[in-house]
Amino acid sequence: MQSLGEAARAVLLTPDPHAKRRAARQLARAWRQGQLAHRCAVAMPDRPAWPAAPALLAPSQMPRRGKGGSQRGRIALLHALAHIEFVAIDLAVDLIGRFGGKFPRAFVDDWIGVAADEAMHFALLDRRLRQLGSFYGELPAHAGLWDAAAATADDALARLAIVPMVLEARGLDVTPAMVERFTAAGDTASARILSRIYVDEVRHVRAGTVWFGWLCDERGFNAVETWQSLVKSRFRGPLKPPFNDSARLDAGLTQEFYTVIAS
Repeated sequence: MQSLGEAARAVLLTPDPHAKRRAARQLARAWRQGQLAHRCAVAMPDRPAWPAAPALLAPSQMPRRGKGGSQRGRIALLHALAHIEFVAIDLAVDLIGRFGGKFPRAFVDDWIGVAADEAMHFALLDRRLRQLGSFYGELPAHAGLWDAAAATADDALARLAIVPMVLEARGLDVTPAMVERFTAAGDTASARILSRIYVDEVRHVRAGTVWFGWLCDERGFNAVETWQSLVKSRFRGPLKPPFNDSARLDAGLTQEFYTVIAS
């Protein structure tokens, strides 16, 4: 029987976006159908395989997108979001393959679901780009989205603290305003996609918060203090308000975590 780690590694080493999306969904199906052994003994790649396009640029080199009022601005924003979701597939799969063997099966259940969600989100955004006359890969994209994974490859606790509880939580803060901008521009189709993603992301942040707390309990750590220490030492950049406190609370990320160290 193929192991979970072997299947995860295969997804990470798939460069084509659409093949990777399909491979992530197949990984989820295979796990749910009992076709994968709960073993993660193979090494994950330092960096996933990605396609030649989009061109990846440093943040300072990225062209300004505007606020999404024009169709060109909306395409640029949707393309940026599609890239985030594409990389998020690999982030979820790497978490499973790198650390999943050290956790109960319920951990894998949760993050397999996240990986499948991210694959679906990417498909929705790419299809919307095509409806607007574009496609994923046509525009440049942010080169630094894998940095958080590289910085936390040694420790599941650090990975959970930074990726779901900082990066995905930031999505909860900014997505409602994006939905409003698309709606104001008359692009209700895109607004509906972002609303769907927003609902799923609450669940993703909750999975991060729950398993971060579980691992802190296993190690005898205070969850809030440990999270704050990890963010200070492992996260590049400040935590900036405004925060969507209600959505963060729904995800189990209470204000005691982030208000003290916000800048």
